[in-house]
Amino acid sequence: MLHRHAKAACVGAAAAAALVLTSLQGAASAQQAGTAPGAAARTAAATLTVSAAQPELLRAMQRDLGLTRAQAEQRLVNEAEAGATAAVLRQRLGAAFAGAWVEGADSGTLTVATTRAADAAAIRAGGAEARLVTHTLAELDRTKAALDRAAARNSSTDVPVWYVDVRANAVVVRAVEKSAAQTLIGASGAERERIRVVPTEEQPRPLYDIRGGDAYYMGGGGRCSVGFAVTRGTTQGFATAGHCGRAGTTTSGYNQVAQGTFQASTFPGRDTAWVAANSNWTSTPYVKGQGRQNIQVTGSVQQPVGASICRSGSTTGWHCGTISQHNTSVTYPEGTITGVTRTTVCAEPGDSGGSYISGSQAQGVTSGGSGDCRSGGTTFHQPINPLLQGYGLTLKTTTGPGEPGEPGEPGGTWAAGTVYQAGAQVTYGGATYRCLQGHQAQAGWEPPNVPALWQRV
Repeated sequence: MLHRHAKAACVGAAAAAALVLTSLQGAASAQQAGTAPGAAARTAAATLTVSAAQPELLRAMQRDLGLTRAQAEQRLVNEAEAGATAAVLRQRLGAAFAGAWVEGADSGTLTVATTRAADAAAIRAGGAEARLVTHTLAELDRTKAALDRAAARNSSTDVPVWYVDVRANAVVVRAVEKSAAQTLIGASGAERERIRVVPTEEQPRPLYDIRGGDAYYMGGGGRCSVGFAVTRGTTQGFATAGHCGRAGTTTSGYNQVAQGTFQASTFPGRDTAWVAANSNWTSTPYVKGQGRQNIQVTGSVQQPVGASICRSGSTTGWHCGTISQHNTSVTYPEGTITGVTRTTVCAEPGDSGGSYISGSQAQGVTSGGSGDCRSGGTTFHQPINPLLQGYGLTLKTTTGPGEPGEPGEPGGTWAAGTVYQAGAQVTYGGATYRCLQGHQAQAGWEPPNVPALWQRV
């Protein structure tokens, strides 16, 4: 069953303002003075290489989201611009920021929530609708963190999922047994007015051990899906799910040829791993699409709630849906993992470890879910940027990120290959910049040239 998001509880009075492609012109113009010589600041859509979206990806979006070709193309552009606009507004709103999301067939409407009524004018001026709510995003994150700590002491499959739902302005706890949810909440000490308990029949589980086209095989038995190609120095490899294998587990590829070895793996807690390949295998900047066509990977900018997202797996191939919530926790029979993203994309056993991509931006690797691709389902992916950062990996992209640790020119602390979280600060060319959207830096994404990712301070 496809579980959709809860309806928002608090609605502010704001005029509708469709997101337009010029929504970042003000932000871009404000930073033009810091643009590198001979370079022009790019729109968010250009920065994220939206034009690289292949026909196979667009067809999957049309099929699974009920879109026309034109809507699918426009949706990717709007979502890129919406993410950048929301990031700029988040900086302006500061502690009052309460989340952002996109809506509409082509993601043409961006909504930004705030706890401060005076912010509405600035939000509308930025190209978004304003929503006045009770709790800040920071407050909701703290509430969820309290639930995570309580679950680490005593988790229960009767409370399989909880997450920050920015549209509902609440932490939603999905429970098979209401009493189990109340026990978790009580043990957490969290403020109950920020929490909603909703019934569910979900039984999430890791998705492994099946046959599939792009499967890889673990030495001790079982099959999973390759996530994203990565490098670590001169070593080739790929990112995947932690529950697929432990450090030292050997793998063979889809063709049963010896492939590599798990170098590190975390599960539960997180669901991350990476495999170093032998010299017979080379990392490529692609995800396998429908009919085994190559889908380009050009970066790793996380997309907002409501954005379209597609998944590639060895069992079910290409399927698309939308991002329901970030900052989700899910309890499997093996234990609880935190920090995953919840989506409406279907998946089945064997798709584990596979790729989630939005446009050409890597989003994460498949962890688990419930349901199937016949009746619909809910899935969870481990975001790619924390995985890259945790293991010191470089995502393989068609644009080439450069080697980690090399300071950018003309001087400063910014470096290609580094994973930057929103709010991080760097220097470049004598100026200081604040990161707006989390990503792994790459050549061509120098701070002065990409106002969708960096703001001069």
